[in-house]
Order: sequence, then C-alpha cells, then structure tokens
Amino acid sequence: MPELRRATPGDLAAILADLPAYWGDRDVRHLHHPMFVREFGDTAFVAGTVDGYLFGFVAPAHIGYIHAVAVHERRRGTGLGRQLHTAFAAAARARGATRLKAITGPANTESIRFHERLGFTACLTPDYSGPGDDRIVLIRDLP
Repeated sequence: MPELRRATPGDLAAILADLPAYWGDRDVRHLHHPMFVREFGDTAFVAGTVDGYLFGFVAPAHIGYIHAVAVHERRRGTGLGRQLHTAFAAAARARGATRLKAITGPANTESIRFHERLGFTACLTPDYSGPGDDRIVLIRDLP
C-alpha cells in the first residue's frame, strides 16, 4: 500500500489535471474547491503520487464528513479506498467525531455499494439538494 499523507495544493492541481482517471466521464470539478486542501488540510489525504485521495472535514455536530474520495484507475481494487477511509476515520475521531457521513446521487451505485461494504447505512433522502434533487445519505457510527 502506498503511504498516506496530507494533500497539498500541488496534489490538487495534479488531481484536477487528471480528473477522468479518477471519475471517468463525470464532471466533478466543482467538488474540488481549494479550501479542502488549504483550510481542511488536516483531514485531506492523498496516497502515494496521488494514487487516490479523500477530502473531508469534521463538522461542529461531531460528524466526519467525507466530501470526495476517489482512486486512480490504475489503483482500483487494491484496498486503497478503504485505507483512505480508515485514515480519515482516525483523524475525524481524534477531532471529536462520533459519526461519519457521505452523500452521493442515487445513480452512483458503485459508491453506495463501496460505502455499504465499509459499514455505512444508505438512506434515500428526497429533495436533499433541493426540490426534486434526491441524494443517498450514507452514515456510519464511529466506535
């Protein structure tokens, strides 16, 4: 497994330059605001030479929010996504989080299945992102 470290602005630039290798044809540039590296850098992780990454933060309600997690196509199926989640869970717990939360669209079945394998419970939340814009809310308690 590659070593995990804090994400840097240079890592973010490398991710943005190669988004299709992480996300395929999905246009997710909007998920990659620099604040996730600059302001929440203590809970933004990359693996190796950006083989994968996770951007998250701990909300005031003691919830570790996973904003974006992706593994480069060359490293999928290696357990790297699980490794990133484990590192984030430890960092979130150290900052007082008692639960983890992630959000995805109902059509993103790959993400839903991945999170369920990690112990998350998926719940369809109608209008989560506005009228007619449903989301799957994924929740997992931290021990």
